[in-house]
Amino acid sequence: MKYTNPVIKGFYPDPSVVKAEGKYYLVCSSFQYFPGVPLFESDNLVNWKQIGNVLTRPSQIELDRINSSGGVFAPTIRYNEGRFYMVTTNDTTHQNFYVYTDDIYGEWSDPVVVDQDGIDPSLLFDDGHVYFVSNGTDDFGDSGVVQCEINIETGEKLSKSKCIWHGSGGRYLESPHVYRLDGGYYLMAAEGGTEYGHMITYARAQNVWGPYENYALNPVLTNRNKAPEIIQGIGHGDLVCDNNGNWFIISLGFRQIHLWQPYHHLGREVFLTPVSFDEDGWFSAGTNGTTSVEYCIDGDFEQEFKNHYTFENTDFNLEWMYLRHPVRANYEMSEDCLRLTGTNVTLDMCDTPTFIGLRQRDFNMNLSCNVKLTSGEGGVTVYMCENEHYDVALRKADDGMIEAVLKLNIGNIKHVESTVKISTDTARLIIRSDSQVYRFFVEDDNQEKSLGYAFSKYLSSEVSGGFTGVMLGLYAVNGVCEFRELNIDYK
Repeated sequence: MKYTNPVIKGFYPDPSVVKAEGKYYLVCSSFQYFPGVPLFESDNLVNWKQIGNVLTRPSQIELDRINSSGGVFAPTIRYNEGRFYMVTTNDTTHQNFYVYTDDIYGEWSDPVVVDQDGIDPSLLFDDGHVYFVSNGTDDFGDSGVVQCEINIETGEKLSKSKCIWHGSGGRYLESPHVYRLDGGYYLMAAEGGTEYGHMITYARAQNVWGPYENYALNPVLTNRNKAPEIIQGIGHGDLVCDNNGNWFIISLGFRQIHLWQPYHHLGREVFLTPVSFDEDGWFSAGTNGTTSVEYCIDGDFEQEFKNHYTFENTDFNLEWMYLRHPVRANYEMSEDCLRLTGTNVTLDMCDTPTFIGLRQRDFNMNLSCNVKLTSGEGGVTVYMCENEHYDVALRKADDGMIEAVLKLNIGNIKHVESTVKISTDTARLIIRSDSQVYRFFVEDDNQEKSLGYAFSKYLSSEVSGGFTGVMLGLYAVNGVCEFRELNIDYK
């Protein structure tokens, strides 16, 4: 059957995949959002269903006042002898750690810390040995892909950390994974930075400690020179073999907003690219080393995307995300209503506002929600980070009436674009978007009024920096706000 990329849309970066017990499991980075590390399951590598989050307790991850795009970096998921492992970095506290579970649908352990430098850690289980791999500096001062052997029960190092590969020459060597295949070892990594020069490279060796020989045609996969093309930034990949013996790379990539506008705001998404091995054991990937929109995969099934989101068909404990560790008492949730109690922490602060959100999944979107304001301010935000977000909300005006307001926040510019008085304490807030523009409306007394528009490029990674993507959030500040009849539709 034919599938289209990305296979998981929206802000799900740094994917890692493992095949276990007849299914595939995938994790992604979550940075400052909680719960951390979304967990997906699939029967076919194309259709993915979120089944949980790995880091669900504050004891597992420190997020208090962590900066945007800090926190949880680049997880790797692995499976050995009935147990799943997820290894990652808290980049703000500079700790590499792993957690584990014997029940993929259940809770995961508290963290086991490994005293090795770098980020983007991975695990290799090999004939009774367990190797911990990351980028960074080894115990001898050499930088590159660094490896040590560990005791998987305790995280204790059983060997010195040693640099085993310096990469192929690109900057920002990261995302290392070592695989045991056909009696040899393959080391795949990313280089070039998770931007337009991103690429996947690899090398192989006969011994796990090397020396590793570079693939002669590195990079094996990149879209850095594929233009004009919407899909860019391909990199940070993980190898997987399907049940039919076919190999693929699961990687991140992003879709820029227009062929001639190099901005992306949906975040880094999940792409699936076919791999083929030659008779000498070297592999190539994709369409002449690039990732395309469409490919074919063995199987009799159809690709599925969820295009309609409501309170009723989402799970507040699954898809919805908080900024850092939430104050649970400020959230009252039912099947058809969300009641938020706001504090004096605003969306502009590197703290914990009363906020809960879903990732924006596609460019063309209609969002609407009934909002009832009791006090303070509450509404909907198109949120990239503390500095860049667009807010459409209800608040009390100076004369005591309720007004709808559109606030545009770009860098240190905090601008009120427009205000409209409404007749009661309840109105329907509406956001419509395409790839380049968000348009904002308020519906009051069955009349829809425009509040203005804003460009998506100012919420992009190219403007905001960092590694996240746009979240569609509901928030409250200094008061109480109720939300009902939420509808998010993608075209």
